[in-house]
This record gives sequence, C-alpha cells and structure tokens, in this order.
Amino acid sequence: MRRIGIMGGTFNPIHNGHLAIAQNAREQFALEKVLFMPSGVPYMKEQGEVLPIEVRCEMTRLAIKGIPGFALSKIEAADAAQRKNTYTCDTLQKLKHADPEAAYYFILGADSLYAIEDWKSPELIFQSCTVLAAVRTESVSTQQGDVSGNPRKRLNKQTQYLREKYHASVEILEFAGMDVSSTQIRERVRRGESLQGLLPEAVEAYIRKNRLYEKDL
Repeated sequence: MRRIGIMGGTFNPIHNGHLAIAQNAREQFALEKVLFMPSGVPYMKEQGEVLPIEVRCEMTRLAIKGIPGFALSKIEAADAAQRKNTYTCDTLQKLKHADPEAAYYFILGADSLYAIEDWKSPELIFQSCTVLAAVRTESVSTQQGDVSGNPRKRLNKQTQYLREKYHASVEILEFAGMDVSSTQIRERVRRGESLQGLLPEAVEAYIRKNRLYEKDL
C-alpha cells in the first residue's frame, strides 16, 4: 500500500521548518510523497490575518518546486472559494474516496494532540489516517520528574490515551528543531529585517516582489 503524507497548514507563509518536518516524515515513515495542503478557510484562526488562498498556494508551490516527493494539493482551496470552513475530517474523507488504496499519514505539531478532540469528528480523523505528531528532538529527551513536568512523559501519556479511546494510530515524528515560525517571519518583514535561512529564496523573493506582510492585514 502506498504511503502518502499530508502536510496541512495555513502556510502564511510556508517556511523551512515546514519543509524539514515533511522531509523527516518522508524518511522516517517511508512515505512515497508528501502533499502540502494550504488550508482553505482555517476556522480556528483569525481570518483577517490570513492571506488569500491563491497567494498561499503560490508560495507553497514555489517552496517545494523541484523537491522530489513533495507535491502541492489544492483540495482545500475549493472551501475558500465557497467560503466554507475547512475541516480535516472532511479532507481525509475526500482523499480516501479518491484513492482508497492509499494509506494516509497526517502530520501535525505534537501540541495539537492535546487539542485534537476539539476538532470536528476526531474519531473520523483517527479512522482515516495515521497521525504523525512532530516534536523537536530536544523536547523529547529523557528527563527526570513527574508526568506534568516532563514533556516526553506527558506526550506519551496523551498518545496512549488517544490510542486507547479511539483505537488511533499515533506515532511520534522527531526532528531537529528550527527556531522559525510564520508569525516571526511576518513580523520580520514588517520591521524590514532579514529573512535569510528562514524560508526558501523563491518564497522570500515572492514576498518582497508583492510587498506581502509589510503592513498589518
């Protein structure tokens, strides 16, 4: 069965941290490819802060251009055109319907494991894919102490809880941490600071050319 990764996100903008996580997922779990999927209408985020889907798709296309095993998916872009909220459970069902023979691996930040029960139909999400929880290697190093003060033990406890409650397939995706975030990049653009090393050069050029993020949206 072909293994396909799903790297969803607002990608406002996409940056090198996203690419590093996707590459680690592809290598650690033998994924045939990773679909980069800009969210159409991310209902959990303030919409005024999010650039139009067409712009975020173009930045994503530029970021992954020429990288083997990476592909852009616009499956959630249609939701934006129809002004519909984007829900992971619905996206997974569409993918499974279109390619029922594929095994899907949904990549998310480990912190999302503590909030995923607040998402729409979490049981359907767990039925449709293996969840890969990305966490920085230094955050999961062995430490002494109780569960509440130990990130690794707390993460293991939450993972086991989800496995038992939903019969979920949840795996830990470890990666070397990068000190970069989309919020940081937007702030650096507004302050006129360098973006070197934070995102692909083609994406930076696109941001500069179109004067994105220079003012508050």
